[in-house]
Amino acid sequence: MEKRNAIAWFEIFCKDMDRMKSFYETAFGVELIPEADEEARMLIFPFDEKHGVGGCLSQMEGCQPGVGGTMVYLDADGDLDGTLERVWKEGGKVTRPRTPIPPHGYFAHFEDPEGNPVGIWSMS
Repeated sequence: MEKRNAIAWFEIFCKDMDRMKSFYETAFGVELIPEADEEARMLIFPFDEKHGVGGCLSQMEGCQPGVGGTMVYLDADGDLDGTLERVWKEGGKVTRPRTPIPPHGYFAHFEDPEGNPVGIWSMS
């Protein structure tokens, strides 16, 4: 079995996307790639989609910069629903249910038993 990265995705939440775009592009010498859907505006950091861990600057309702303003997404490796079930059984709280992100799979958010927000992602 091919080993996968534990982290599948990260999001750095922003209020002023133009300011943050300039900051990260200048600080890291990269060009961020714009992407948007009905729920979020994103600027994607360049990455190898087949083997790499990706991430973006993100602007969406309910997600604020500052303390707790970065979301790490763990890879559910094709078992998003099973992972959510186990999160609930182990004392976690699902804060955003399975949500499609066509054509990039699905994501969900939960809080662990100590209140840490965590995202999970899966292609199916």
